[in-house]
Amino acid sequence: MKNLNFLSLCLVALGLCTQTWAQETTTKSNKDNPLFKNLPKVKGPFEGNDQSLSQYKYPKWFRDAKFGIWAHWGPQAVPRQGDWYARKMYLEYNYKKRVKTDQKEKCFVYHREHYGPQSKVGYKDIIKKWKAERFDPDSLMRLYKKIGAKYFVSMGAHHDNFFLWNSKIHKWNAVKMGPHRDIVAAWQKAAKREGLPFGISEHLGASYTWWQPTKTADKTGKYKGIPYDTNDPQYEDLYQIKLDPSDKGWYTTNPICQLDWYSKIYELITMYKPDLLYSDGPVAFDYVGKSIIADLYNQKINADGQTEAVYNCKESSNHRFVRDMERGSMDKISPLPWQTDTSIGNWFYCEGQGYKTATQIAQMLVDIVSKNGNLLLNIVQTPEGDLEDDVIKIINEFGIWMHDNSEGIYGTRPWSVYGEGPSTSTVQEKGSHGGIKDVRPYTSTDLRFTQKDNKLYTFVMEHPKGAIVVKALKASQHVKDITMLGTNESLTFKQDAQTGTLTINKPNQIPAYAVTCYRITFE
Repeated sequence: MKNLNFLSLCLVALGLCTQTWAQETTTKSNKDNPLFKNLPKVKGPFEGNDQSLSQYKYPKWFRDAKFGIWAHWGPQAVPRQGDWYARKMYLEYNYKKRVKTDQKEKCFVYHREHYGPQSKVGYKDIIKKWKAERFDPDSLMRLYKKIGAKYFVSMGAHHDNFFLWNSKIHKWNAVKMGPHRDIVAAWQKAAKREGLPFGISEHLGASYTWWQPTKTADKTGKYKGIPYDTNDPQYEDLYQIKLDPSDKGWYTTNPICQLDWYSKIYELITMYKPDLLYSDGPVAFDYVGKSIIADLYNQKINADGQTEAVYNCKESSNHRFVRDMERGSMDKISPLPWQTDTSIGNWFYCEGQGYKTATQIAQMLVDIVSKNGNLLLNIVQTPEGDLEDDVIKIINEFGIWMHDNSEGIYGTRPWSVYGEGPSTSTVQEKGSHGGIKDVRPYTSTDLRFTQKDNKLYTFVMEHPKGAIVVKALKASQHVKDITMLGTNESLTFKQDAQTGTLTINKPNQIPAYAVTCYRITFE
């Protein structure tokens, strides 16, 4: 089993890790599994259980930041065919089971036409083609800070099981092959120079089952029955060991793989000590995953005995961490901080892809912040490591908006209601991984609210067509002054003494961007 680390190999030698025993132990309590009795751990006040993790206090830096940039980038960008290429290139027919079709998977066809049969030219060979020759983390980080990012997250490892850090226990990494460069370290140094908290995303937990459907061969044609390179034992450390056929969940039930995951993520967080760790799924592997969270927290204990670290994953937090919602948003104010992660386009570079507009990004951010959330936005990089001109134009336009309106974003907290208007009362389309869809239409009567320092920030989500009416104020909340952010214009207004309804006269000059913000000061 070449994908096992040294600790696992020792256990195998002791006779504790046979496949039969491993399958039997999956029905037992995860914490009671002998494999996990001697996990290396970071000492500190947190332990790998819900009771301990629920003592977590959300760091102020994260609550105030509101907006982060993510580099969801790696060798899967090379073919320019978008997300999950490493897996889809092996799936001869459409990989989505819910789609009944005989049409061949486009990534499978693309790979065959451009690189050769999967039995001869596999994903391992795509990795060699990733050179990242135009990757300049310092210039990118300066750009991201300029447009308003307050934290930055680097990819650590995607489901492809290729590491972007200088791993000592896994040879399939960016220092030993591909760009021959520690991508995580380069990003971290650049973030530190710009004073931005630094995070790392790990998608490794799902890797073990993610690779399983690829361990096959062509069903028809010249190469019918010839196994793909994913079946070759000499590449097992990349394509993962073959699991029991019943092991089909997002996370494997195999304790050997769970131990393998722990050792690699433990290496990652102890080498780089990130301010944030993102996992692509719920808490992985029960006690094993909770132990990693404890390790992360224990590395960042401040003088007050509280951790400054943040952990993101995709399940309800119950005070233990920051819940993440992929391409989705809450439909109400959350009492606990949370995060949306989404991309400006495809997750990996894709030819002909469309991008979110600067207006859509601003609308997303405002909606999310009004509900006590943060936005983590992936900026799609080319395989070479730079950005397309279209992407640069969009994020610079967003940066102009952020420069004018950031007062109503950074350091704010939710108001008594998050907003008003049609978008708060209509049934919204669901996002891909929970919550309502992150991009949706707004009107000039859709408002969102944030507050800070006894000031109410009212965002109008689309170009105002006339007077702006705010119905959420109470009669006891007497307005003293109103200013549109980005200008010095003090606006005229009228407030109904009986209902509190506020009517703000339309400003003389409206910016070119769609979302405008009005600072309301009370008497």
